[in-house]
Amino acid sequence: MSGTLNKVMLIGHLGDEVKMHYFEGGGCIGRFPIATNDSYTNKQTGERVVNTDWHNVVVRNKAAEICEKYLSKGDKIYVEGRLKNRQWQGEDGNTRYTTEIQVTDFTFLSTKQESQSNAAATKPSANTTTNHQAAQPAQQPQQHTPQATPVDDNDDLPF
Repeated sequence: MSGTLNKVMLIGHLGDEVKMHYFEGGGCIGRFPIATNDSYTNKQTGERVVNTDWHNVVVRNKAAEICEKYLSKGDKIYVEGRLKNRQWQGEDGNTRYTTEIQVTDFTFLSTKQESQSNAAATKPSANTTTNHQAAQPAQQPQQHTPQATPVDDNDDLPF
């Protein structure tokens, strides 16, 4: 094999808002951190251990504008891209290094607002459940009449 490959795929949560930088020529870049977690159980203590890794993500131009508009801290995202190492001189004169993911494709998986609204929708409040159960007998007749249910004899399913 004579070729090389530089490809990264991550699924994680935004650790901060998208920071935008605009250029004179009309282009722009957006930067944001993504947190990924790795967990395991310590065999000696039986304790659950979670390690979090942080990744610096860079998106360009229209993709950056889309990310800025729709993403916020805590949102879950899938990013695909390549690793890029950069170096620069810091204000103190020291050479600084960083590794970034230059995004070529991304998919929004869930927003923090969606996660919160889904959690609220799946957890009925005690009042709602009580009212629903109290109203249910009034809607149903008191006498039980058996109803015929259609039987499908062509069902090949083993269960």
